[in-house]
Amino acid sequence: MPLPSRRSLWSDTLPDGERFVPVSTEVPTDADVTIVGAGYTGLWTAWYLARRRPDLGIVVIDAEHVGFGASGRNGGWASAILPMSLDAVADRHGAAAAHRMQAAMHDTVTEIERFAEHHAADGVVHRGGTVDVARSAPQVDRLRAHLDEHRRHGFGEEDYRWIGHEELDEHVRMSDARGAIRTPHCATVHPLRLVHALARAAAAEGVTIVEGVTAHELAPRRVVTSHGTIRTETIVQATEGYTSRLPGQRRAMLPIYSLMIATAPLPDDAWNEIGLADRPTFADGRHLIIYGQRTADGRFAFGGRGAPYHFGSRIDPAFDHDDAIRDLLTESLTRLFPPAADVPITHHWGGVLAAPRDWHCTVRHDARTGLAVAGGYAGDGVSTTNLAGRTLAALIGGPSADGDDDLLRLPWVGHRSRRWEPEPLRWLGVNAGRAAARRADLAEARTDRPSRLWGGLMSAILGR
Repeated sequence: MPLPSRRSLWSDTLPDGERFVPVSTEVPTDADVTIVGAGYTGLWTAWYLARRRPDLGIVVIDAEHVGFGASGRNGGWASAILPMSLDAVADRHGAAAAHRMQAAMHDTVTEIERFAEHHAADGVVHRGGTVDVARSAPQVDRLRAHLDEHRRHGFGEEDYRWIGHEELDEHVRMSDARGAIRTPHCATVHPLRLVHALARAAAAEGVTIVEGVTAHELAPRRVVTSHGTIRTETIVQATEGYTSRLPGQRRAMLPIYSLMIATAPLPDDAWNEIGLADRPTFADGRHLIIYGQRTADGRFAFGGRGAPYHFGSRIDPAFDHDDAIRDLLTESLTRLFPPAADVPITHHWGGVLAAPRDWHCTVRHDARTGLAVAGGYAGDGVSTTNLAGRTLAALIGGPSADGDDDLLRLPWVGHRSRRWEPEPLRWLGVNAGRAAARRADLAEARTDRPSRLWGGLMSAILGR
């Protein structure tokens, strides 16, 4: 059997006619707003800000190309999931703020649908909800506790609902399933097609996008790049997983690798056995996160955590692939869905995401220095970036008649996370936490009881 392609499935299925091609190759010397990073955060910010303030000269630069990072390689979930828990938000900002934050994420899924309807091709976004499946007694307990958290913060069955095994079978037939949380607040996306549609929409609003330009230094009112210095009133740092490459920011965000596989299209009889007819995204309640979707062309796109953290926050294209993790993902997929066991794995790829030390994402703008930043999505960024882009546009662009200034009251505005520990503590702690999560999952699968030792160790190390 041939080895899987090391290109992402999304790259290999991006139609040429949908590819964004920059008009400009020249880096301007002056701009009103300079955005560093042509992924979702940077491009959503650019698009919303250009529509809000068409008088502004906005430039987006990227060291590689549009959608090069996590925006173009992710699992394709436009979900309402946040990296921080609602209880954690409530503890810091109050219960009303936690409710506002989650409700804003629900609205964001609809906002992305609305954008795709007007600016993207058919099939780029499909809303099928999601099912988070419990496959053991400990997973039932964890997911039930998660459901209770949503109830405490005012979200009823129309938003999050427990479904038993029989009803779950109407959505997906997953091995050992005991029940699931079902929510409508999620859509599958082809992430690379969406980010290229976003780039085209931003360019149509007058935004200048220049690829192949590396930012060496971000300072008040200027960005020093590989192609000269840009004098600018406002700088938006939208670097997410690549933040550690900026001077002085090695410990600001932890670059974590998430890897994926994709299968060949499954035959109809296999899908009839598996379900997923309306293409809900799916996960289960294990500690070491997995995530998947049925793609528009009938494949599995399936991924998970578990790749090692590399000493010194190193990022390297060689880390985008790991044969051992590929085999673990393949085994996990076929355990979940035995009818997929004989279907070839056609693609294996990965990329880096960013985790803040307190797992709390942020949107900030300092009007005094002109420096703005958004990020820290910890792998939940497809929708969160849209909300961040709208929030940054409101912070930078000033009052609006549209009533979206409620965004400025969201509890992530102005948040600052503490820095990660220096090496070698960072390397030891993160990889120990990863190992503890895997041991906890193995122990729970074997005993059907919570792994208090390994699960507790994982939570203590990672602070989750």
